[in-house]
Amino acid sequence: MATIAVIPGDGVGPEVIDEAVRVLDRISEIEGLAFDTVTYPFGADHYLKTGELMPNGIIQELRQMDAILLGAIGDPRVETGVLERAIIGGMRWGELDMYINLRPIKLYAEYLCPLKDKKPEHIDMVFVRENTEDLYIGIGGHFKKGTPDEVAIQQMIMTRKGVERAIRYAFELSRKRAKTNKLTLIDKANAIGTMELWTRTFEEVGSEYPDIERDHAYIDAACMWMVKNPEWFDVAVTGNMMGDIITDLGAAISGGLGIAASGNIHPGQVSMFEPIHGSAPKHAGKGLICPLAAISAVQMMLDYLGHDSAAVRLDQALTRALTGGEIRSLSTDSGIGTSGYTDIVLKHLATDDAVSA
Repeated sequence: MATIAVIPGDGVGPEVIDEAVRVLDRISEIEGLAFDTVTYPFGADHYLKTGELMPNGIIQELRQMDAILLGAIGDPRVETGVLERAIIGGMRWGELDMYINLRPIKLYAEYLCPLKDKKPEHIDMVFVRENTEDLYIGIGGHFKKGTPDEVAIQQMIMTRKGVERAIRYAFELSRKRAKTNKLTLIDKANAIGTMELWTRTFEEVGSEYPDIERDHAYIDAACMWMVKNPEWFDVAVTGNMMGDIITDLGAAISGGLGIAASGNIHPGQVSMFEPIHGSAPKHAGKGLICPLAAISAVQMMLDYLGHDSAAVRLDQALTRALTGGEIRSLSTDSGIGTSGYTDIVLKHLATDDAVSA
């Protein structure tokens, strides 16, 4: 039996995770799978009540899990970044070393796309984002803060190890997807000279993958092409900050944050899956938020755990739910409601269609 750590978190996190677990339970019944879930309270309420962010020893406990399902972290009652760095960062950058952030960008239905004349066949890509280095590691600070002479410094750290393992993962994924056998490197080496490390490593590792076409784009051009010609992209690999930004653009062209999920991966070890949207505290407790991103995170988790049939079945259910006419919007004013979205997915999940992984 697989054991899943569940961290509902803050704001709308508990609402979307409840729906995601509903779907996980149902697909487990259909597919004959067995999951045990262990819920952890980490987030704003727990911190304000106990002063505890991530207690000593919890990382070792999480290491024994098969996967982690996270709702959302962040609360206006707590200084920005305190919860996020301790909880999300503590898992990503700490001993669990989740060095890949995997973000699929898939358009399920044409009406979800704000781009003219773009259909599902035009938007189907995966971004591999390096997840443990770059500007997000927190080396820096302020001098003379709050004065006219204030200086703020933030250091970008890139290592050959960090860059190479992200690039190598992306080449292997390109081989597995076999959609176009093309991998695109996105960087800004023309302006940030040290990013030549990415360009050089990409070419060196790429020589080991002669079957994969190598492509390159600077981040500003890549953002333009994502809007103009999203069909050009299959698998792309990039750094932490640039990947964070461009994948939100990817979410926007594929339906918005209501459908976008991500995986924080350490291949072969416990990894974490989550919707990419924030905690949206203004919507918390209203039953209006779309849970499809959290449900998509379950789909990614099933795929990672090797449950191919279940992952394909859930992906097909999402496709039918989003193309069957019952859902026309993923916004909070859709009139469907949080549990209503899940009901639609569950209805299509029960469809007795043949599933081929």
